[in-house]
Amino acid sequence: MTQALFKKVAFIGFGLIGSSLARVIQQQKLAEQVVASTRSIKTWQDAKALGLITHGYTDPVAAVEHADLVILALPVQATQAVLQRIAPYIGDQTILTDVGSTKGNVVEAAKKVFGSLPEGFVPGHPIAGSEHTGVHAGKADLFAGHKVILTPLESSAPWAVQQLTQLWQATGAEVVCMSVQKHDEVLAHTSHLPHLMAFNLVAQFTSRQDNLDIFRYAAGGFRDFSRIAASDPQMWHDIFLSNKDAILKAVDGFETQLQQIRRLIEQEDSNHLMQVLQDAQSARQHFNHMLKKNTVLEKEHVTQQFTILPKKHHFKGTFTIPGDKSVSHRSIMFGSIAEGTTNVTGFLEGEDALATLQAFKDMGVHIEGPKDGKVTIHGVGMSGLKAPTQALYMGNSGTSMRLLSGMLCAQQFDTVMTGDASLSKRPMERIAKPLRDMGAQIQTTGEKGTPPVSITGQQVLKGIHYQLPMASAQVKSGILLAGLWAQGETSVAEPEPTRDHTERMLRAFGYDVKTEGNTITLTGGGKLVGTDIQVPSDISSAAFFMVGAAICEDSDVTLEAVGINPTRTGVIEILKQMGADISVNNARIAGGEPIADIRIRGTRTLKGIHIPEDQVPLAIDEFPALFVAASCAEGQTVLTGAAELRVKESDRIQVMVDGLQAMGIDCTPTPDGIVIEGKGQSGDWSPIFKGAEVQSHHDHRIAMSFSIAGIRAAEKIVIHGTETVATSFPTFTQLANEAGLTIDTVD
Repeated sequence: MTQALFKKVAFIGFGLIGSSLARVIQQQKLAEQVVASTRSIKTWQDAKALGLITHGYTDPVAAVEHADLVILALPVQATQAVLQRIAPYIGDQTILTDVGSTKGNVVEAAKKVFGSLPEGFVPGHPIAGSEHTGVHAGKADLFAGHKVILTPLESSAPWAVQQLTQLWQATGAEVVCMSVQKHDEVLAHTSHLPHLMAFNLVAQFTSRQDNLDIFRYAAGGFRDFSRIAASDPQMWHDIFLSNKDAILKAVDGFETQLQQIRRLIEQEDSNHLMQVLQDAQSARQHFNHMLKKNTVLEKEHVTQQFTILPKKHHFKGTFTIPGDKSVSHRSIMFGSIAEGTTNVTGFLEGEDALATLQAFKDMGVHIEGPKDGKVTIHGVGMSGLKAPTQALYMGNSGTSMRLLSGMLCAQQFDTVMTGDASLSKRPMERIAKPLRDMGAQIQTTGEKGTPPVSITGQQVLKGIHYQLPMASAQVKSGILLAGLWAQGETSVAEPEPTRDHTERMLRAFGYDVKTEGNTITLTGGGKLVGTDIQVPSDISSAAFFMVGAAICEDSDVTLEAVGINPTRTGVIEILKQMGADISVNNARIAGGEPIADIRIRGTRTLKGIHIPEDQVPLAIDEFPALFVAASCAEGQTVLTGAAELRVKESDRIQVMVDGLQAMGIDCTPTPDGIVIEGKGQSGDWSPIFKGAEVQSHHDHRIAMSFSIAGIRAAEKIVIHGTETVATSFPTFTQLANEAGLTIDTVD
């Protein structure tokens, strides 16, 4: 049982919001006594009969005496009159709050009554409601999963804010704080304008002679939108007048946008009309991801669980793996700041790359697509990005956040980047520190330096020479991108070579980048020119099929047009050293990147090896899959020098150890690697893994690696948390099933 937060709670007004909150207070015993004052005797009598209050009054003074929490749940225009009545009874330790949809007028009313505002005065607004009103409409779960906005004032005491936060959190709501002015501006657009439009639309149709037919044959869209016009007219009358200035600005903006769409339809401007509609659609989907803090593709059937049943699997066929995620990211970034148009083919339509694409749309870049892997970017040049209207949401993509940190710290506007629950735990100080050395103002969150990342614009950057303490293509790239705008020369020295997609693509866009040994150098002040980019198939995604074929008897898999950038081919070299039958054929260049067809056959038992440390940076993302290969190998495999794996989407060393051990593999984690005792025997293709339920920790590469292990499983394998596979390989299950590995999915 929750300990009572308050001795006496007094509601002034008791409609939908008040009666819903009272239900929670009574159910969780958050107050010793709950009372209410209402204009209608019947209202408080009904509330008492329902067990929501202990006493009811028509005089607010009688209600608030000796209350330590007073909640104004009445029409906003009645606030001042009520406050004048109850002000003498608001003690120093009384919390005074409200639930109204506007805040500026409530604060002004309080100032007129109190003069010096009480410490316990904290305006509030639950973002929840219904078209139904009254004491009987209340629901204990009305606020669950919704937001409650508190608008603490300079005079508000921390203890008052804390107690109110506890109260609202007990309802299942998420409590956020913002200024009074910001609240009224936001609500004018997100709540008040839609209600005004709904009332107006219904009023418009009602005045037509054929109104009965309109309502009779209305489709779901009209019913859904017009539903809120059934809300309390008195309440919305008061809100519209109380928040007049902000609402009129919102109406002006809506009229301007509506006139633009009207012109496009009138002129039959198909291209621009489609652009507006597509931008709105992608923004709406993106907002869904932000609100849910997840990376689920709304237009795809994304699975939460994979199951592989035991059987003798085959693994054969010729496949085209989706586009390289690293190259897809950079094609959007560089195309956006280039002059002219960039045409991209083979773009990966996975969540991570789409997060980057949406970020640049949010910064004013016109981007067409993606459609069938094709994207057209109309670049705005080095100084053409515009301030986004809200935080940039990076989903699960560390690449997006780290590379954009370098670009954004050079802009003339402030930005904030957020991410999903997984990204919010990943370290960002590794990129923030060198950017600060260049003159950037960038802040990470908490002691561990995690997202959100806040960047202050209008800073003058200076080039630096930076020695990477550990190999990281993302940190290297972020520094080089900041260097595009920095004064003088920027160079990065790597302890080991990492993927060089940034350097290659900058050159493809016409920017001079020098590479001497392990040092990469560029000079700020140049420009990028739009070009055509063909994104190769992603070798990191191809790695799962390479390993699958290498551990499956009589397999024969060909992967077409895979990127074989020499900074990414560690997985091929390691599999070759383990004895895999793998060949690289038809090597060629596409869009500045080397590509080839890769053929893998299951003809030999793999051998355990000590993985050379110089190959570690070249295969950093492929190690979860390689751990599966090592489990099927004969003898011991040892990995060292891979501490980077512990700070990926998950601690990939520990998560793989946990799963492999559950599947019967003897393996030991080390601070920077793993030791795996392979169970393979020469010429024996029998099952290696026993059945288990394993957790992917919502890490896409972990989920796909354990899936591939199903090829050699003696019993059923169930993998939980597989929805993030959509971030990098949306067609994984489809292609794996075509190859012969049957993966059952659960949405």
